[in-house]
Amino acid sequence: MRTALVTGATSGLGRAVATALSRQGLRVLVHGRDRGRAEALVAELPGAEPLVADLASLAQVRELALHVRATQPALHVLVNNAGVGAGKPPHRERELSADGHELRVAVNYLAPVLLTRLLLPLLAASSSAEAPSRVVNVGSAGQAPIDPDDLDFTRGYDGMEAYMRSKFALAAFTVDLAAAPEAAGVNVNCVHPATFMDTGMVVESGITPRSSIDDGVPPVLALAAGPAGAATTGHYFDGTRQAAPHPAIRTATLRTHLSTTTSHLLAPYL
Repeated sequence: MRTALVTGATSGLGRAVATALSRQGLRVLVHGRDRGRAEALVAELPGAEPLVADLASLAQVRELALHVRATQPALHVLVNNAGVGAGKPPHRERELSADGHELRVAVNYLAPVLLTRLLLPLLAASSSAEAPSRVVNVGSAGQAPIDPDDLDFTRGYDGMEAYMRSKFALAAFTVDLAAAPEAAGVNVNCVHPATFMDTGMVVESGITPRSSIDDGVPPVLALAAGPAGAATTGHYFDGTRQAAPHPAIRTATLRTHLSTTTSHLLAPYL
């Protein structure tokens, strides 16, 4: 049986994706910040296990990854779904993570990068030519170039742009990781599931939903468990269609600068 880890699985899109993967016969590791909610979902999914960690803490991200490596003989799918939205209007104030990073960059970018890098050896060891392991980064069509010299957005802050910068960075990471030697045999893709789904994150941001959570599930499943995810790596998808991310993501010098800055920040945890 294949095993999948879904972050942010106790509500919204993550819960729907975890449930759909379980129905397709995968064993699901259910991550959430609240143990009670994680255990409640686990009770509904055969063979599932709860994992509890606050992804706003890099130390907890590391503990989560080490726990998975110590307890799971294999990991075939990692869905980096957990995220923080633009914040409550009208001010969308700048918030900090436990480590002092801008919260959206911390949860939407630094956490999935660290978690993926720490779990990559297990994903690679679980992969085969016939059934490659997969990393699915849940991104957004809303992308804005990040400033690697001001990763924490200390100048001219705007909550919506902070969210878009974090999703730009996640898409850039997808491109780089797919080409890295240590990711050989692991397919890594980024997906914008649907526009403004009716999730708590969207509603809290003061945005009127345009689509449902159910609309967002098939694009994630296609990459996590379907033929599309088995056949491609290093790409960005808008729904189920392969698309072009923000043009600046194709700028190798920007990605290198971002990767260097990120590696420096994450070095104590790797």
